Amino acid sequence: MGITVPSLLKYILFCSVLFYLPNCYTQDVEPRRWNSLPLGINAVGAGYGYTSGDVFFDPVLGAEDVIYTGNGFVGSYIRPFRLGNKLARVDILLPVSFSRWEGLLNGVSTSVERNGLADPRVRLSLNLTGPPASGPKELQEYKAAHPVFTTFGVSLAITVPLGQYSNSKLINLGGNRFVIRPQIGMVHYWGAWSYELTSSVVFFTRNSDFFNGGELKQKALFALQTHLIRQFEKSFWASLSAGYNQGAASIVNQQFNDDQRANFVGAASIGASFAGNQGLKLAYVYSKTLKDVGATTNTVLLAWSILFK
Repeated sequence: MGITVPSLLKYILFCSVLFYLPNCYTQDVEPRRWNSLPLGINAVGAGYGYTSGDVFFDPVLGAEDVIYTGNGFVGSYIRPFRLGNKLARVDILLPVSFSRWEGLLNGVSTSVERNGLADPRVRLSLNLTGPPASGPKELQEYKAAHPVFTTFGVSLAITVPLGQYSNSKLINLGGNRFVIRPQIGMVHYWGAWSYELTSSVVFFTRNSDFFNGGELKQKALFALQTHLIRQFEKSFWASLSAGYNQGAASIVNQQFNDDQRANFVGAASIGASFAGNQGLKLAYVYSKTLKDVGATTNTVLLAWSILFK
């Protein structure tokens, strides 16, 4: 069965919400993204994020005063390795989300909740320049001998459709499609300071089992993020970040929708290491839609990680 006109209007509402779920990875800001890690270590982490904000819909949908609140939990694993004579790494993220939308639909108070597994992400990164693939001691010696240097890197992230999904629901935690995200970036170090710049293109595969048996396609999303980072002595660091993305207009059952996204993201983070092999990070992220349809949210993140051989 195809999507009816009322359902299609609801779909546009759905898409407006989808791109502001914390687990979609389309607008993440990630400082220290291209840091070199020593060979022979593993990094395991756990994080929690709380997001709240306003969601704005086309007035014809009859949705007003919509508020999104979400509690997200994520487990992560990072492993650096040698690829040829270059330093590479693999990152795995496994998110769980507890999300709620509430507001007025045609003047009637309405709420929707979704709780469960979201789509995991696997990312492979390769540093093209900078410190060679080496152990902890050699990496420290390289940084001591090169107080000013630049690292360029590339990566490919794939979001895998394993999250909670039902074609009978317009709002899901999983997307029932792959999301493919190539990135290119750099980080320039000078003393205690570093500057990062990363550009991304996000491609979406087709969802042929969309709501009511429909088909969903989506144009690419273009994203840019930048970070200024300051290292304080050996155990503490802080960063200021900014990001922008635009694109991702949707096509439902061959019908193009004029629903392109555009939003600005700003963030501030602080981190500390302790006990020799553990770290904590606290971050605040502000996301503002630059379109009439979209969302403006505030997110607080807390993450813990531990290194081991």
